[in-house]
Amino acid sequence: MKRITFLIVILCTFWASGTWAQDPPRYTVQDLGTLGGGTYSYAGGISNNALVAGSSTLSDGTYRAFLWWNGWMLDLGTLGGPNSQANYRPSESGEVGGISDTTTTDPNGEDFCGFGTYLECHPFSWQNGVMTPLPLLGGNNGYAGGVNNQGQVAGAAEYNTPDPTCTLPLAFLRLGAVVWENGKIIEKLPALRGDPDAFAYAINDKGQAIGFSTNCSSAPVRAVLWQDDRVTNLGSLGGTISVGGDINNRGQVVGFSYLADNTTFHGYLWQKSTGMIDLGTLPGDVASDANGINNLGQVAGGSYDADGNGRAVLWQNGVMTDLNTLIPPDSPLYLIDSSGTINDQGQIAGYALQVSTGEVHAFLATPTWGYWEISERPRVVLPENIRRLLQQRRGGRFGVKLARPQ
Repeated sequence: MKRITFLIVILCTFWASGTWAQDPPRYTVQDLGTLGGGTYSYAGGISNNALVAGSSTLSDGTYRAFLWWNGWMLDLGTLGGPNSQANYRPSESGEVGGISDTTTTDPNGEDFCGFGTYLECHPFSWQNGVMTPLPLLGGNNGYAGGVNNQGQVAGAAEYNTPDPTCTLPLAFLRLGAVVWENGKIIEKLPALRGDPDAFAYAINDKGQAIGFSTNCSSAPVRAVLWQDDRVTNLGSLGGTISVGGDINNRGQVVGFSYLADNTTFHGYLWQKSTGMIDLGTLPGDVASDANGINNLGQVAGGSYDADGNGRAVLWQNGVMTDLNTLIPPDSPLYLIDSSGTINDQGQIAGYALQVSTGEVHAFLATPTWGYWEISERPRVVLPENIRRLLQQRRGGRFGVKLARPQ
């Protein structure tokens, strides 16, 4: 028995160290479906115990945040308005951060949530069937992103003071990056010098948070890391826009940055020892983004052609691989983007095209011991309405996620 246990430990050690992970794993894929007769869903984040948070349309076209586990998709409801979304990683205890519109019209005419309702947009924390609105900084809107396993939620909240970099008719308010815990703001995260606005997207179990610092004109937008009440500019790949998207417990950060031409963006990996590394694109593509990184350093994201058609990708050991080549070749799903990040078990969540129906659904890809040869899968051209929908997925005042590459 001791010999068998020792062998298992050795096998796990080799796998975790990457010794046997030079070739990417193969995956089984599960269609997570939609809520209430909707035709569109996407995964926003996945925990280490395979809880998936995301959003789905209902039959009337409104959006609802969901939490999925083991075949069950639960509608998280709203804060009174018609829409809600969950765009980032939940905690292992099932706490989800997100946004919801309310019943109150925004007094400044702001569509902060990006739902097109122009209602006030409030951040929330959801757990055990209860959606709790999170406090703001005196303003009208806010945004809750990822949740760590200490129950800390990263996000942003408006102050009650005007943003001096906004010009009429955009009479918006200053926005501050914050961390909530137990329904209270426990930390206000500083913007870079000269910027009135900051936005946090994700936070790791050590309390390090990432996001961006900017102004109302959204140029420049600079990816930042917050640690011990200090903000660090992570730089860019040459352009004026870069955003931090996820951070693991080793302090490695992924996101996207525009290149020097300011029309094309690439995913990046940042770490203190190397700075920002360009992850490139798949052959034939012009743009990419990196949405998630696990504690083994595997990165999940997407690669895009000049028309905005995407392919979900896995990046490990310096190589980017089309995730569609790693799933069964007869899969009914074409994986568009790994929007829902990647957990420490190597599971990847995102959204995919149902080839037979043309609907877009959230997916969960799980590593398998099965093996098949990697072969190029015919590229799928997305319908224009689907491309527009995907580009608008992270809309709102600071929806700088993905513009179509040029």
